[in-house]
Amino acid sequence: MSVWPQYERWAERFSAALMPTYGVPPVAIARGEGCTVWDVDGNSYLDFIAGIAVSSLGHAHPALVRAVSDQVGTLAHTSNLFLHQPEVLLAEKLISLLGNEARVFFTNSGTEANEAALKLVRRHAAGTDRGYVVAAENGFHGRTMGALALTGKPAIREPFAPYGVDVRFVPYGDADALKNAVTDQCAGVFLEPALGEGGVVPPPAGYFTAAREICDATGAVLVLDEIQSGIGRTGTWFAHQHENVVPDVLTLAKGLGGGLPIGACIGVGAFGTTFGKGDHGSTFGGNPVSAAAALAVIATIEDDNLLEHVRTVGETLAAGIAAIDHPLLAGVRGQGLWRAAVLREPRAAQVQAAAQEAGFLVNAVQPDAVRLAPPLVVTAEQVQALLDALPGILDAAVLKES
Repeated sequence: MSVWPQYERWAERFSAALMPTYGVPPVAIARGEGCTVWDVDGNSYLDFIAGIAVSSLGHAHPALVRAVSDQVGTLAHTSNLFLHQPEVLLAEKLISLLGNEARVFFTNSGTEANEAALKLVRRHAAGTDRGYVVAAENGFHGRTMGALALTGKPAIREPFAPYGVDVRFVPYGDADALKNAVTDQCAGVFLEPALGEGGVVPPPAGYFTAAREICDATGAVLVLDEIQSGIGRTGTWFAHQHENVVPDVLTLAKGLGGGLPIGACIGVGAFGTTFGKGDHGSTFGGNPVSAAAALAVIATIEDDNLLEHVRTVGETLAAGIAAIDHPLLAGVRGQGLWRAAVLREPRAAQVQAAAQEAGFLVNAVQPDAVRLAPPLVVTAEQVQALLDALPGILDAAVLKES
């Protein structure tokens, strides 16, 4: 008899009903509370993935539950034919956190936010000879056609080519390569504050200052994709604030809604009015329920001083990993609660499996990198529990078959 009979039952139904785009996930989660989730067979896990940096407040946070419940009981949807208060309040709040004059377009996801940003860049370039954009090798911006065109991962990009946009890729973090690629015929530059899906790889210090200067010198639009890094994940509201660089366009999603689907494309300064009436749209974008959830996320981060908490606990996590002496572990990288444990061998999948068996959910984001992006409310004790278990997890990963 199986140890996980409910999982096997649901996995079989999953395989029969859903397209095989994800394979069959290894855990069937039934419920969550805080940073803990339980599967359908009653096993508990400490969640160090947070829905891929989405569940900012963890699971079933009272503030999020209350905001969503109250809003869905008041007004669940209006479309873009009518305005509603939550979208206005949220746009105003995001602009205040950014600290610059800006305008917001709401979407349902990160890839849609980047689609909007790409359209905005092309609208800005209309009537000029700016015919191409620049993005980073190994960068990730989404899987819809425009966002995928910007994604520098050949394995997922090339099967769906050709694309209707000329994208030129440069090595991430190489300011000289970026300068050589960006001319006065370049429409825009799309960059992440760190390569998220690439393995939480940060650039050298000063890279975004250089990118800002390059775009200023050539007139290219600087677009920063903060889908993963935004809304406190690195210990500031937006990761670009670590370097005090202001983008022309900022894209957000994931942690903004704390689990509810919402994204945003923010145009700074003149880029806030580049789109005219009818240039873009979304039936569900800025939905009242998702906007109310995002307002609750931001208010809780402010009220509970979670930015400072992210910085403190994130340093504890990084220092703890760095202090572990294990032949499989090469080190740690990242900022705040957006980290990667870097391996000496391509055994991240085995680490993920061993962690699951030990009661922790982590993500094998690259063959040699394990992503850790827990809820921003993760406690020091929960971080220490992972650190205490990690040597044994690494031992078990070495013994697992490839």
